[in-house]
Amino acid sequence: MAKKTVLLTGASKGIGKAIKEVLEASGKYNLLTPSSSDLNLGNLESIKDFFNDQHIDVVINNAGINILNPIEEISHETIDSMFHVNLIAPLILIQKAVPFMKKQQYGRIINISSIWGVRSKEFRTLYSATKFGLNGITKALSRELGEYNILINSVCPGFVNTELTKKNIPFSEQEEIKKNIPLKRFAEPSEIANIVEFLISDKNTYITGQTIVVDGGFTA
Repeated sequence: MAKKTVLLTGASKGIGKAIKEVLEASGKYNLLTPSSSDLNLGNLESIKDFFNDQHIDVVINNAGINILNPIEEISHETIDSMFHVNLIAPLILIQKAVPFMKKQQYGRIINISSIWGVRSKEFRTLYSATKFGLNGITKALSRELGEYNILINSVCPGFVNTELTKKNIPFSEQEEIKKNIPLKRFAEPSEIANIVEFLISDKNTYITGQTIVVDGGFTA
């Protein structure tokens, strides 16, 4: 069978890097992992230009930013950047990929959301707004695109052992958080990647429109 072409954003580190490694190891996919200079998610023209000659079978919207602020300190610039990268860019990428998917009657779309798109926490007003929105896009498009055999799902990781987690959460605080996770540990990036691999594979023929929480039971 011909390899399917996968567009994966945010593949340079963390969960995105793990997804890239898992898909590369499978040998089943042609991976497109554009740098920010190749595909600037903050620029609509860059997104449009990227799709001029691209036929995409699978879109994995992984890139995102998370700027924490109390409500009084949220600037218009922060609102614009967070909504554009986390919500608008994924929507436009899907919009550009869907015509080819419809034509071939096949497509897989994964939106990497967050547990903060299922519940929230202080200072995450914008992040939660964008991730709840991303889950809404997933649900709406599952209804719209299902008849074309295009399956779309959100994957919502909890606490994951990434560089960003280690940078943003002191070790002592990490240990306290683990006490509230039934599995008593953070996820490894590869555990998230393995779920993504299943959802885009031919083994998944019926799961669509779902918000799949991968958090070791934290939000249960």
